[in-house]
Amino acid sequence: MTSPAISKPAAVAEPIVSATNSRSHTQLARLGTIARWTLAVLACLWLSLCTAVGPLYWDFETGTIAHWNWANTAIFIGSFVIYLGIIVILVRLAKIGRILPAKLSKRWSAAKQRFFASAGSVESTADSATAAKSEAGNPKGKIRFRISPHLIVSSVARALLFCNRWIVRGTNRFWKLLLVFFIGWLWIPTTLLAAFGADVRSQIREFSWAWNQWTGLKQPYIGFFSFVPMDIYPTAHYMWPSNPTYLTDQHNIVLTLIYGATASFSRYVTGSNDAGIVVLAALQMLFAVFCCAATAHRFLNRPWMNATAAADSATPQQAGGLARFLILLFFMVCPLAVFSTISLTKSPLFAFAFVWWFGIGYELTQTWKPSVKLPRHSFIAFIVSTSVMLISAKYAWYIIALQIVLAIIADRRRWATYVAALLIPTVLIHGGIAYAISSNMIIGGDPIESRGVQLQMIARVAQRNPDGISDEAMKNLSPVFNKDQMADAYSQQDADPVKSSGIQAKKVSYKWRTVTPDDMANFNKAWLDIVEDNPVIAFDALMAKCFGYFNVTDQPYVSMGYYVSSDYVQKNSVWIKSYNHDWREHIAAFAKSWGLIPVLGWPTHGNFYVVLTLLFGAAEVIRRRWLTLMTHIPLLLLMGVMITAPANNFERHMLPVAFVFGFVVLTYWRESRAELAKATDHR
Repeated sequence: MTSPAISKPAAVAEPIVSATNSRSHTQLARLGTIARWTLAVLACLWLSLCTAVGPLYWDFETGTIAHWNWANTAIFIGSFVIYLGIIVILVRLAKIGRILPAKLSKRWSAAKQRFFASAGSVESTADSATAAKSEAGNPKGKIRFRISPHLIVSSVARALLFCNRWIVRGTNRFWKLLLVFFIGWLWIPTTLLAAFGADVRSQIREFSWAWNQWTGLKQPYIGFFSFVPMDIYPTAHYMWPSNPTYLTDQHNIVLTLIYGATASFSRYVTGSNDAGIVVLAALQMLFAVFCCAATAHRFLNRPWMNATAAADSATPQQAGGLARFLILLFFMVCPLAVFSTISLTKSPLFAFAFVWWFGIGYELTQTWKPSVKLPRHSFIAFIVSTSVMLISAKYAWYIIALQIVLAIIADRRRWATYVAALLIPTVLIHGGIAYAISSNMIIGGDPIESRGVQLQMIARVAQRNPDGISDEAMKNLSPVFNKDQMADAYSQQDADPVKSSGIQAKKVSYKWRTVTPDDMANFNKAWLDIVEDNPVIAFDALMAKCFGYFNVTDQPYVSMGYYVSSDYVQKNSVWIKSYNHDWREHIAAFAKSWGLIPVLGWPTHGNFYVVLTLLFGAAEVIRRRWLTLMTHIPLLLLMGVMITAPANNFERHMLPVAFVFGFVVLTYWRESRAELAKATDHR
């Protein structure tokens, strides 16, 4: 009699608990959805703000957020609607496989099928009858041409199918892609030779002073009114070792050694740096060819699918002709990619290494589920690409450090791969450079280099409202900076003048000769006091130095075309300036004029790809593609680097994002197709 009394409450309690769990799960899912869409909305708000403030900060003299008016509000609202609309379209495309309403989508699919079906058919019976009737009515044998609509449609369809097959067959192997990139870019080093600016010249100068020191020429540090390389950046004198040394980590010591040694050998053989610079540019072009071909092969052909079970049957192994054509068109035509192949400004080298590294990350995620071991050639490529990134850009180690953590969490069964390819190179290269600095073998980069945002805020206040700096803040600031010189040097586009960088018309804004570590300890306090007293001007300084990276209508402060026709190339070189001088000017002018065209010129600028990448990333968050996001997080970190960079809309900082954008889009399309197929199977 007791058994029914016990079992009955259990039977009743079970569905109650189940219902409670179901409600809890539903609430958590709803909260997750709200959180993901909130992130997307915040991204749109940021992009809209950067777009709306453009007209304000294009007025370099008096522009301020305080002048915000109805026009800026209209731009903000319109931009927000467009950006959020793009995200909604991307999410809808991934969720239901179409953008158009159901009826229109069905009609479009049917029309497309009929269009391509006509490619393999012959003329219809009606067309044949028409042709026979025409021939019967032409007894004298006069030649008449009659082109039917069906013939036109079928001819166009056949041409498109032929082009698609030709493009796929021409790029379905690594060696074929290698040839495409090599032939497509061959005209660049052969007609333009090299592109460079002040950085390479500074690195060559550093190495020359160091070489003289190594070979026995005693060179004490130069006096107050002369400049050694460390004064040009500059690097605070308190960081200089007592025993003179002239190598710094300002532009990464490894590249300085490579560039400087090549230029020194060139001077020894030819009497000038020019031959060495041309060789360096040609080698970088070959490296770019290899990196882009290897990554394109991974994304377009997915060669691992033949050997593993990691393939997703919902999507074809190889990309179609259209995707191949658009991706290759970008690399062959866009000035960002074209000029970067021979630009010796460290950022292009990092960007091409990042492209290579990004492709290997895609291979790892594609073979993640069964935990397939990475092939030996890909494993070696992973190590080398990581190493090149580390020696070309100092901020690379932040990106790699975060990626190590994310990768081991997401793919812990292959932890040894990430340790060997990411952690060990970072420890050896970054740790080795840190050891060389601590041992006084080289001079480290000045900490002031990472304070661009703070410097711009203080300098703008010093220029626009000098009386707004309190006595307490001035007391803490004056040992580090000269307020009047800061105000005079301030440019909202670039923090380098405030840091006293350069040698032409040098202003001693930053007191690098006399500042001490104790003086720097009070710098943050001075900055906070100034920002608290001048919040609007400080906000202006922040936005004015970074809005262009996220505003597709903003023209670059320094484009990649600058390095092609800079004075360092066209006037200050020995014989490079005489080789195709006018052609170099023409190419740079053409790229600039193309970029000035509204809308049509946007794809030539890096901020176009930054904005779209951020929107695709938001869509990936909404679709919960966490594994893919793990490989795309570095793109978000690179956007953070842009915000903290010394200059606004400096195109070389956007190269990595622009170069991989086509692959990001292809990945999104493939995963959307796979999700739709799985959803259909479940139904």
